[in-house]
Amino acid sequence: MTIYNYKMIKIIKKKFSTKFILIFTELKFKIMNNLLLLVVFTNSLISFSQNENTETIKDSRIDILVKKQGAVIPPATVPQITGYRIQLFFDTDKKAIDEARTKFTTKYPKIETYVTFNAPNYFLKVGNFRTQMEVEKVKKSIDLDFPTNYIVKELINLPRID
Repeated sequence: MTIYNYKMIKIIKKKFSTKFILIFTELKFKIMNNLLLLVVFTNSLISFSQNENTETIKDSRIDILVKKQGAVIPPATVPQITGYRIQLFFDTDKKAIDEARTKFTTKYPKIETYVTFNAPNYFLKVGNFRTQMEVEKVKKSIDLDFPTNYIVKELINLPRID
């Protein structure tokens, strides 16, 4: 081997070892940095955690409201069958529906009235009729006061017996 080659090999070894040392120190620095972050993070978690002896101060009425809202109230169910009702009136104004309802109940107090809302209208329906014949008979007597009424087939409550 020539001296030139020997010097080149020394220089190459020196350069590679310098690069290796540089990479190793850089890696060591990253590991130490991450380790330091981990220590700081866990320390902050430990120092800011709550103690076991926490006291909640609240109004006693809150418990009453929670109990009231959490109570399960079963729906008011009435046995229903398919039957007929007379739709007397519909309007977007609830006051107009209420006026028609009071007008009807003063003339026919024994016939039930029902107000339903199907956006954007309120509907006033009356009666619980089982047969077409029953509803036609009442419809004829109502025609003078509510000329635009018509018969609707739907689920009805069981009619009163009187």
